[in-house]
Amino acid sequence: MYRNGMTTEIGVRSTSGVAAFLTGVYYWMTFALGLSALCAWAVGTTPALTNLVYKNPLLLTVLIVAELGLVIAVSWGINKMSAATATALFALYAALNGVTLGYIFIVYTIPAITSAFLTTTLTFAVMAIIGSVTKRDLTRLGSILLMALIGLIIASFVNIFLKNNTMGWIITYAGVLIFVGLTAYDAQKVKQMYLTMGGDMETNRKISVLGALTLYLDFVNLFLMLLRIFGGRRN
Repeated sequence: MYRNGMTTEIGVRSTSGVAAFLTGVYYWMTFALGLSALCAWAVGTTPALTNLVYKNPLLLTVLIVAELGLVIAVSWGINKMSAATATALFALYAALNGVTLGYIFIVYTIPAITSAFLTTTLTFAVMAIIGSVTKRDLTRLGSILLMALIGLIIASFVNIFLKNNTMGWIITYAGVLIFVGLTAYDAQKVKQMYLTMGGDMETNRKISVLGALTLYLDFVNLFLMLLRIFGGRRN
């Protein structure tokens, strides 16, 4: 982490390259979101694709497992792959995630989706800026939020069987708070990754892809939580 005792090299890097690096991170994140939105719209508005994906439990399960595998591959194996491979896997994940999220165009109205998206974009932007510019170390907050996220995942799994509506809403609102906080934490973490590990173009590209994936996950999960709160389900 960068603190007052950072080396001269890191100090120079922070003033000369951090803006370009963060631009790259948010470029790849935006690209992935656009790709996911396009795939989701195609699946959710094309009856043939809707039936293919959502009336075939085996295919849907394979897609979800593939998504998980891609996230693990990029997150844990990025040091062993080229930047081009990492980028391709990230793009593939974004496309598959869009396919599995096509249901939102079936379940929710366009105004509800638009409102949730705009709210998510504004909230995400504010928290990402805070995380990027604050001098406060958010590591401790991040650790707490990650533990809370694990609890949220467990509670969500349990509620699949309980089908408790009240618990479902508690999970949703808690999820919003968790991902709002994680956005600031991850934005700072991505910047720190560049300051401590950035170097040649290949390394910087891999760090930017990994950072884009992390922030993409924050954005999508925050969007889904807010979409449920906004409601606007089709009749």
